Amino acid sequence: MPDKDFMRFPPRPLLLAAVFVFACAALGAGAAQRGQTPAGAVAGSKAAPQPPLVIPPTAPPATTPPAPGPGETDENAALPTPSSAAQQLYSAAKADLLQIRMILKNGRSQSTVGSGFLVGTSNLVLTNYHVVSQMALDPGVYGGEYIDTDGKTGPVELLAVDVLHDLAVVRVDREGTGFFKVPEHPVKLFQGQYLYSLGNPLDLGFAISEGAYNGVITRSFYEQLIFTGPINSGMSGGPSVTASGMVAGVNVSKRRDGEAVSFLVPVRYAQELLHRVALQSHPPKNFNPLIGQQLLAHQREMIDRLLGEPLSIKTMGPYRVPVRESQQLRCWGRSNFRLEAEYTADSVSCAMEAAIYVSDTQQTGHVSMTHQYLRSSSLHPLPFAFLASSQFRVDRLGASRDARLTRPACTEEFVQTATLPLRAVTCVRAYRKFAGLYNFTLLTASTDDAQASLQSRLDLAGVSFDNGLRATRAFLSALGRARPESRRR
Repeated sequence: MPDKDFMRFPPRPLLLAAVFVFACAALGAGAAQRGQTPAGAVAGSKAAPQPPLVIPPTAPPATTPPAPGPGETDENAALPTPSSAAQQLYSAAKADLLQIRMILKNGRSQSTVGSGFLVGTSNLVLTNYHVVSQMALDPGVYGGEYIDTDGKTGPVELLAVDVLHDLAVVRVDREGTGFFKVPEHPVKLFQGQYLYSLGNPLDLGFAISEGAYNGVITRSFYEQLIFTGPINSGMSGGPSVTASGMVAGVNVSKRRDGEAVSFLVPVRYAQELLHRVALQSHPPKNFNPLIGQQLLAHQREMIDRLLGEPLSIKTMGPYRVPVRESQQLRCWGRSNFRLEAEYTADSVSCAMEAAIYVSDTQQTGHVSMTHQYLRSSSLHPLPFAFLASSQFRVDRLGASRDARLTRPACTEEFVQTATLPLRAVTCVRAYRKFAGLYNFTLLTASTDDAQASLQSRLDLAGVSFDNGLRATRAFLSALGRARPESRRR
């Protein structure tokens, strides 16, 4: 049953409506050539008006928990044979290495596996948030247990999570030997310094991997260290240490398209999380509100960075489009240009290269924007209208059901920016588990030319309602047409 608080807008078939709009654009363009004002345009406007905003519904739907997602299933090659130095380090460290398992409570079957390590001589274990995410999100469905290098098992109690840096602290029923030292002060590493990562790769057994520290990722929203050594699935949450056993970072991920390019969470974030654990009187009974608060904090910084200065403007034919290129967002361009083609489509896409992991089926805290400029000198306006409407794809928004999100609430309007009439569709979906978070999608199509169409899209994942409106307003306002004197003749 659809959510009663949401409805799709408009109720008519959107694809046919799009064809009608583009066909009307063709007629309107012809009218403009005859000195008439097409419908939907602002006649005689001298000042640059603030474009009307496409306003989504003002209230989210009722929320219910989504189903849990699948576990970690990556396939990788075996680790290389360790050196004698690595073997000695592993021999000294192995007593404090743990495998962390998520267990489906109904049937006691294993769901996911990762790694962790005992901090000093305490009974606290550091691991990744993504290793224990099922237990954090659905504690009634999933529990956790550890297994050490001697085969001993026991329960794990989740104490704290840091979703933004992918860290978690759990408590176990045994204490460490003191091998893994988490320093109180930042660890200074130098380029090429040897590091050793430990864990349980592919659920095959405990192992050690050798590599080197090679700086900090410059395009990650949050700092991560580059480790040029193999980290396989199942090693997530294990320690990466210096030769003396000082923890430099926590294994977190690898590049699938690279050779031995892996990443570590810097130990300073682990230090901060351990300090929070020391100050709390008891762990949260429900981690979902805490996770939601962390995601809300992330989106505030994300949107502030996105809109901290005016969006950059690129020219696509006679149109001006907003983009953002920064340490977090990268842009690419492409074209289908061929001399014999009936139409040409040029596109520019910008997207963040990182997102915040929530579960195996959900990542959030992400921004992307795309512009496509279609034009044809050979197609009649009506066939071009059909082409443009098929590219607009507004009928596909929210076509797939997603248990993590409410059904989309969409609005459609014809708007006028300072220089360009547009058809604009905005769709919003609320997060079921995390109050105050939404996904926004804004689609726009120009309506000023019978044989050209600028189609733009903005996607915001995991933002507050106010920040969603703020970002869509800025994006919409920046769309325009070049001034007449700068148009191609």
